Amino acid sequence: MRTLLVPLAIVILANAFPCPLGVAGEPAWPGFLGPRSSSLSDRDLPLAWSATDHVAWKATIVGYGQSSPVVWNGQVFVTSISGPMKQHCHITAFDLAGGKKLWHREFPAAFQTANNNYTSKAAPTPVVDANGLVVWFESGNLIGLGHDGRLRWQRDLIQEYGRIDTRHGLGSSLVQMENLAVVWVERQTDPYILAVDKSTGKTAWKVPGLQVTTWSTPCLLEVDGKQHLVFSGGGKLVGLDPDTGDRLWAFEDLAGNTIPAPQPLAGGRLLIGASAGSEEGGANTAKSNGVIQVSRSENGGFQVAYRWRAKRATSSFGSPIVHRGLAYFINKAGVLFCLDADSGKEHYVKRLGDTAWATPLAVGDRVYLVGRGGTTIVIRPGTRFEKLAENRINTKPAPAASSLTPPTSSQGPLIQYAIVAVGDSILIRTGDTLYCFREP
Repeated sequence: MRTLLVPLAIVILANAFPCPLGVAGEPAWPGFLGPRSSSLSDRDLPLAWSATDHVAWKATIVGYGQSSPVVWNGQVFVTSISGPMKQHCHITAFDLAGGKKLWHREFPAAFQTANNNYTSKAAPTPVVDANGLVVWFESGNLIGLGHDGRLRWQRDLIQEYGRIDTRHGLGSSLVQMENLAVVWVERQTDPYILAVDKSTGKTAWKVPGLQVTTWSTPCLLEVDGKQHLVFSGGGKLVGLDPDTGDRLWAFEDLAGNTIPAPQPLAGGRLLIGASAGSEEGGANTAKSNGVIQVSRSENGGFQVAYRWRAKRATSSFGSPIVHRGLAYFINKAGVLFCLDADSGKEHYVKRLGDTAWATPLAVGDRVYLVGRGGTTIVIRPGTRFEKLAENRINTKPAPAASSLTPPTSSQGPLIQYAIVAVGDSILIRTGDTLYCFREP
């Protein structure tokens, strides 16, 4: 049953956090995959870089982490963990302009587990807004901080709701509305979805999870003028009312949707990514990659159906994207598929040589394809493959495209986990390093 702990009158819901700017017009990247709309221009961003060229600054991150940086008012915030039992949780703030470390906070993990290549390492991305940060670790630590690192509140979800028993840890990042942040704990026993007030940490609502395997991050989708909170995992797609957590609809005609995050499109459409894996039992997951339409039904509820399904395109750990009417998928073998976003027609297929853990970044006349092993290929959007640049920050060969186990820096080549664009800067996060690239 749904547990509603805050009166609805004070749960004020806005659109999916749309504002790409902080105070005084400063560029911002407020959460996983950044703002849904942005004034970014490809003319402001670097096209080419290397480990030594166009590097504005490079900062070492304590420990190791797989989350994306978030940015607000000239500050870059990153999370990481350290210790043989992942017993230390870290949040660090850097100055966007010059890379100076501004502050660092460390918290003991609420639950300890072996720090190895088979479990997530600070995988959930935090959210940030004008009032501060909300940070979530797979150890069960949920923390509210000010921009200056001051502790606003903290909760131990292990103590409150029990151990988080999962395969390979948690990967779902936080999603935020105007006043609320949503935590998805899709564990094997009694999974749940929790919405908390970002200012106080108090529970607004709590509902059961989906009982699926997932490391996907929820998204907010506008349907008929109303926001739906969409969750994707293990053969299920579910839409909740972000005000209350009430279930609005469910869809199960898909498979392999355990890792890529659904991407909201205009008109109640969702771009869905899926990848083949053992949990799908050999299902043809290409047909689960495509565009799903959510719309009002005649009885006042909602109907959900595929507008089109891919014939060959599948995904890896990175999510597919749509840019200028084209959908881009990168599969586990490092093959790029370019499809028409309206019809699913396949325009081209191109082998890149490296798979992707980071979701591609599209800005203007450029699409940045961030390879797992240190290479970023920049292409021009269009129905033909046109490479503009190929950038490498690692001199070692990329790890095998079929290998999805994340080695630490001391155990193997670096892995690019995320790319962020703010103002004239591109940030790339590896396990223990944060790079900032700019034009000279």
